[in-house]
Amino acid sequence: MLELEHPEHPDITDEMWTNVDKIIDEHSGQPGCIIAVLRKSQNIVGYLPTPLMDYISTGLNLPRSDVFGVASFYSLFSMEPKGRHVIKVCTGTACYVKGIREVISRISNEYNMEEGCTTEDRCFSLESVRCLGACGLAPVVVIGEDVHGAVKADTVLDILRKYE
Repeated sequence: MLELEHPEHPDITDEMWTNVDKIIDEHSGQPGCIIAVLRKSQNIVGYLPTPLMDYISTGLNLPRSDVFGVASFYSLFSMEPKGRHVIKVCTGTACYVKGIREVISRISNEYNMEEGCTTEDRCFSLESVRCLGACGLAPVVVIGEDVHGAVKADTVLDILRKYE
């Protein structure tokens, strides 16, 4: 079992650190394990703050630059806190033509956040994606695992209130 001191971090509980220790122990010594360890650790904490990546680096006995390099290269990793509910808005052609810009604007104005950002209370994160593969439902918004089609600027806030 890993015997490193856990750094202080307001978003990481003792239970989370214990789970991260188990992940590091499980993968320690396995070549190419960085992605798996980072993915599982991000699933526990919600994102990859610097102290967590430093801890993983030390625990796996890998250079800090290797861990940070992988985390910053792949878009599935986030070094910034995410909201409890990630709002993905499709900005592909069909959604764009059917008004997704107005939907994004309404969300941004109501929750005081831009694309790629998270609300101050960490309830929502807003991400734009090029395609969600649901052009027939355009414009499309995905919240967590829930797909919402034919979303209009006038209805998007009612949808989001269900997730607050």
